[in-house]
Amino acid sequence: MMTFKKDPGEKLDYAFDWDDDTQGPYLESGETISASAWVVPSGITEVSASYTDTITKIWLSGGTDGTSYELENTITTSEGRIVVRSFIVVVEER
Repeated sequence: MMTFKKDPGEKLDYAFDWDDDTQGPYLESGETISASAWVVPSGITEVSASYTDTITKIWLSGGTDGTSYELENTITTSEGRIVVRSFIVVVEER
């Protein structure tokens, strides 16, 4: 599982490329993302979320110093697949 670090004062974006061969790929040729949903734990703030045919992105702010947050992204594809990936954000004062 991927892990990222951020300062509590930062607002940063995080993305999954669902068509990247080094991470899957999770999409077959010609298949696209038709829906994306994020599960964001309390204590860190989802500023916005978006997706394209192959990439999902979330912007996060806040968080408590010394706390780790596991975020989950679920996509539905044009072929009806439902796929889930997660990553961890560790909040640390820098």
